[in-house]
Amino acid sequence: MFKSDLFKGKTIVITGGGTGLGKSMANRFAELGANLVITSRRKEVIQETSEELKSHGVDVLPIPCDVRDPEQVENMAKRAIGLFKKIDILINNAAGNFISPTENLSSNAFKTVVEIVLNGTFHCTQSFGKHMRKMKNGVILNIVTTYAWTGSGYVVPSACAKAGVLAMTRSLAVEWAKYGIRSNAIAPGPFPTKGAWSRLAPPGLGIEKKMKNRIPLKRMGEHIELADLATFLISDQASYINGEVVTIDGGEWLKGAGQFNELEKVPQTAWKLLNMRRKKKK
Repeated sequence: MFKSDLFKGKTIVITGGGTGLGKSMANRFAELGANLVITSRRKEVIQETSEELKSHGVDVLPIPCDVRDPEQVENMAKRAIGLFKKIDILINNAAGNFISPTENLSSNAFKTVVEIVLNGTFHCTQSFGKHMRKMKNGVILNIVTTYAWTGSGYVVPSACAKAGVLAMTRSLAVEWAKYGIRSNAIAPGPFPTKGAWSRLAPPGLGIEKKMKNRIPLKRMGEHIELADLATFLISDQASYINGEVVTIDGGEWLKGAGQFNELEKVPQTAWKLLNMRRKKKK
């Protein structure tokens, strides 16, 4: 689908790049020749992932960083730019989330998620944005979610934070376009990952089955599908796409958005009766 040297000479920063979707994207970008900077709070995790990524013959710099701390983010950016001299693409992927009735949330729990997702995205965007503005070129890709525009119960901190990231994406797409910087987002549906999945779909509650039944395609997303979408959006082939959010969820949110979507549970016999009544009225 993509040329093997698509990202040759490009350097990509991925926050939360040591595990899950971040790691999957990093692996795809490395396959296509990109040099990488991956960050995470857990040093051993990104160190291990870094060694795996280097097998593709690219340079990888793992930097421990808590995106909630602007000073750590600024130091991370300086190290990355110092080594590679230029950063072409920033993927804001670091996130935190868990399911909980909102009435059970503490202020600290809400604050923690917002600081990682919204504040962390802002800190990274500001730090690398300065560099990109000097270069008069750059791409920022933010990972949001479909409930960023619909909202969702039981994940209120994440919904609030992701909505903020989406607004930031669209705002900067307009404001920073004059510097040659594109800003877009991806809104994934269910893509199982080891860490997040245990918090969002704990076993024994039947959540995963309900999720799958809610998706018109009746399956979860595969990591390579999201990685390939990200690859296209950050590539030069998408150079006229700016300020867009692309949904990749098998049609899940559309099915949940329509007022009458739940009528699919009505049995065929009931539909036949309704049809007969309409004909009689005519």
